Amino acid sequence: MILVWKLLRQHISVPQFAGFFLANLLGMLIVLLSLQFYCDVAPAFTQGDGFIKSEYLVVSKRISMVGAFNGRSSSFSQADIREIREQKFCKSVGAFTASQYEVSASMGVEGMGYMSTDMFFESVPDRFVDADTENWHFEPGDPVVPIILPRNYLAIYNFGFAQSRSLPKLSEGVVGMVDLNVRLRGGGREEMLKGRVVGFSNRLNTILVPEGFMDWSNRAFAPGADTAPTRLIVEVDNPTDDGIARFLQEKGYETEDDKLDAGRTTYFLKIVSGVVMSVGLLISVLSFYILMLSVYLLVQKNTAKLENLLLIGYSPWRVGLPYQVLTVGMNLLVFLLAVGFLVLLRGYYLDMLLLMFPQMEVEGIWPSCILGILLCLGVSVLNVYAIHAKVMAIWRHKG
Repeated sequence: MILVWKLLRQHISVPQFAGFFLANLLGMLIVLLSLQFYCDVAPAFTQGDGFIKSEYLVVSKRISMVGAFNGRSSSFSQADIREIREQKFCKSVGAFTASQYEVSASMGVEGMGYMSTDMFFESVPDRFVDADTENWHFEPGDPVVPIILPRNYLAIYNFGFAQSRSLPKLSEGVVGMVDLNVRLRGGGREEMLKGRVVGFSNRLNTILVPEGFMDWSNRAFAPGADTAPTRLIVEVDNPTDDGIARFLQEKGYETEDDKLDAGRTTYFLKIVSGVVMSVGLLISVLSFYILMLSVYLLVQKNTAKLENLLLIGYSPWRVGLPYQVLTVGMNLLVFLLAVGFLVLLRGYYLDMLLLMFPQMEVEGIWPSCILGILLCLGVSVLNVYAIHAKVMAIWRHKG
């Protein structure tokens, strides 16, 4: 093969192969970087405690003065829930269950007095809770009630209530250690329980307790009360679907506009990543075309030498092997360099992401490496086949 290579390399055009190499490197780097960037950024938008919860909408019935006078109920019936569940955009529906009894809570922190306030509880199915649910359970007789608070409640306390009264500000960790006494009153009964904040929610703007606690407490302190939900949480396939807004408008339902905007943001991220990846793939295809033109031109210039080699007994496989090794080696080098540049660029933007989202879980670069290996193998197989086909055509013509 060494002698064959020395004979055939005389007509190799370095600028042509350099152009292929750089174009293929750029195309593969764009493809791998777009996929890796999406994999790194998406958790900040889609994780349970992430920046944007794009696929969940909290739906309620629009309250108006006319509806109030006409006796229109603000709660959802089973037929309403079933109708929403049957919509094409809906993946699942969960109901908010509200406490039907009086709730008051008092808490104290070392160095300050106790504060007491009236409050309320709500519950949703566990699959809709966007906080750690490790301690999210309750059985009748348990002395402690797990509670999840909206994260903006803590911000309101720290930057509004506490600041105006010179009270200490509380972190999420400190709130979890605060003594919380919960008093339940209703149905001729009264009971005092301990409460413990086990997490904070960005998705649900309410004070959450487990469904098990809500079912038990409503039966115990408000027997016979109407527990029909007044709010629903709806998981949707595509929050940009205009059918969602049209359905809500027709039924007189409303939802938080920022949730729809968040969904559009996540959907836009997917679109942009797909477009960038498509551009990278296009560049890779064009670079593959450049390589094939270069190889065909090289083979064409060496047609006479190839025919002579075939005539003296060299097999088509041995004649085409130097070209195949050249192209496969270049593809492998492109892949390795693309991964190297990917690691460098990823380290640059990953530091900024972790500063903005300290809780974000970072995965490895395996998805991009697997995609790069598949691209390298696919292009190499096509190169080897095309070169073999060209050499076989010369061999048949010689025969």
